[in-house]
Amino acid sequence: QVQLVESGGGSVQAGGSLTLSCVASEVISSSFCMGWFRSPPGKQREAVAAIHTGSGITYYADSVKDRFTIAQDNARKTLSLQMNSLEPADTGMYYCAAKEDCWRRPLVGDEYNYWGQGTLVTVSS
Repeated sequence: QVQLVESGGGSVQAGGSLTLSCVASEVISSSFCMGWFRSPPGKQREAVAAIHTGSGITYYADSVKDRFTIAQDNARKTLSLQMNSLEPADTGMYYCAAKEDCWRRPLVGDEYNYWGQGTLVTVSS
């Protein structure tokens, strides 16, 4: 059972940057998909980005392309999300998630089996 712990959330002004981290309880298999999802206030959970741990192929929601970067460390235990040019619409609880394959729907949260507790990001205008 993979356990995931996020950190790095906080409050920032629009235009600022934050980096989120997610540490896994064990080395993540190279077949896994790891992703970031967020729950904006009063809205449904939405995908942010995902990465296939074996190939490094990345996937992004249109709303964050060219602003956010998902990455993993070489040991495949830590996932990060570098967020630049933050906007108030990026406010929400950010969750790290993992699933055992990445070939099907990497940006669909319902496909993921393992979830962290979340870290809150607040962007003020």
